[in-house]
Amino acid sequence: MRNAAKVLQVAFTYIGTIVGAGFATGREILQFFTQYGKWGVVTILLATLLFIWLGTKMMLLAHDIGASSYEDLNRKLFGRRIGWWISLFTLVVLLGVNSVMLAGAGSVFMEHLGLSYQLGLWITLIGTYLLLGKGMNAILQLNSIVVPLMITLSIIIIGATVGTPGAQRFLSLETDSSPLQTWASPFIYGAFNLSMAQAVLVPIGSQIKERKVLVWGGILGGLGIGFMLMAGHFALSAHMPGIVQFEIPMGNIAVQLGTAVQLVYVLLIFLEIFSTFVADIYGVSLQIRMMWNIPERWLSLLILCFCYLTSQIGFSSLLSVLYPVFGLFSLLWAVMLVLYRNPSLTAKR
Repeated sequence: MRNAAKVLQVAFTYIGTIVGAGFATGREILQFFTQYGKWGVVTILLATLLFIWLGTKMMLLAHDIGASSYEDLNRKLFGRRIGWWISLFTLVVLLGVNSVMLAGAGSVFMEHLGLSYQLGLWITLIGTYLLLGKGMNAILQLNSIVVPLMITLSIIIIGATVGTPGAQRFLSLETDSSPLQTWASPFIYGAFNLSMAQAVLVPIGSQIKERKVLVWGGILGGLGIGFMLMAGHFALSAHMPGIVQFEIPMGNIAVQLGTAVQLVYVLLIFLEIFSTFVADIYGVSLQIRMMWNIPERWLSLLILCFCYLTSQIGFSSLLSVLYPVFGLFSLLWAVMLVLYRNPSLTAKR
């Protein structure tokens, strides 16, 4: 029973790390899957297989090499020198993404709850600082609350969509996109999200002692991500093509389901941002502590202060330059993970 609880915690944390604000709003699902019409179902299944296979492999590799942070993993994949530079680049991107994520938390408070932008920032920062002091266990427990709520909302959205006139549209929608775009999409999506998730999945892999827990956690986590992708795709397809015009397409669907569902949806967007933010900051702090010997509490404060300041200034323009480069790196990183053969892993099968 104890191992079963650990498996669920690993699976929920994996899901919570991948399912960030972009996923929750529906923009990512629309961009990478729904716009490709009926092929969205097949490409989601492909992405699900990638999440099961590579997410599990990453955690097992981190477990077998005793990785302290994702730099250890990158050095194993690319060699000592190149791995260090790749880890540094990943660190810069993660700091930028977390700054934007923090700004997103403030926007949820301002735009959806009618409260102060700064209040949203400070609640997120204080909550994160308190949880970081409790380590990986707090992250596992947080996702054990947030992710079941997310899955429940997905089931509610599926149930509400089944009776609509466009419910079967996900099987018949046509697309103007090229076959190359369509079939590249799940690989780009999977690679990008897995390379971002290494800040969380590597520490999980090294801290969970039982390999079977990691294997089943990776399988259930990948299946959970696939289920939520499919639920979002199913609901969005029923409202195509008009849903494309909305900045938060899933929010528009939630509005149609009543005030209670809309309020729960807004709360979940914030909790998804918060849980991913906490997990990423934890992974970043582990990485920086490998480079510089800074006390844990002070380091957490420094990182959170940096995110707060950059959330005021804006990191969007920098990320618009870094994202395409990081996307190409993510594909290379995923290929290296696929090709890597760990003798100890093979021997233990």
